[in-house]
Amino acid sequence: MKLIQAIAVTVLAVSLAACTKPTQVQPEAQAPAVATTDSGATTSGLGSEANAAGGTGAATTLTAQQQALAALTAKRIVYFAYDSSEISPEYVGVVTAHAAYLVKYPTARVRLEGHTDERGSREYNIGLGERRAQTVRKALMLQGVAESQLTTVSYGEERPAADGSDEAAYAQNRRVELVHVQ
Repeated sequence: MKLIQAIAVTVLAVSLAACTKPTQVQPEAQAPAVATTDSGATTSGLGSEANAAGGTGAATTLTAQQQALAALTAKRIVYFAYDSSEISPEYVGVVTAHAAYLVKYPTARVRLEGHTDERGSREYNIGLGERRAQTVRKALMLQGVAESQLTTVSYGEERPAADGSDEAAYAQNRRVELVHVQ
């Protein structure tokens, strides 16, 4: 089923790309402006002018994808209760938003980084971080995200978001970060 969906999306993208209107070059068109950077390299203004004049469908899609990804950056962390790997209801929306993005853009990839607070042994915390990352992974896959789009890693207590040995710091360290990768 997912293979059929991927093929359908590919066929649609190819057919839309084939339907783009070719741009005509005017004989009196001026040469693009050439600028020199501080390092001495030269650049031309073709890229931004081409996109401003209508550009290609791929450039427009990439811009839409970049905008969608930018909207997700504010909500990319799922926090957990002490010694738990269950997603609390307040973070279901975060997982749902990332799932919708990943389903819409099947070439997008995300790394799920599991973290814990400093309590517990190193080995236990690595396992708990992995269970948390796997829980988020399963939730994403239940919403249609392909397994190939997801990787998991557990850092346990090794990369705290907040220093300190109080409940406020512990709460910030019990998390899974959804990191979009190229």
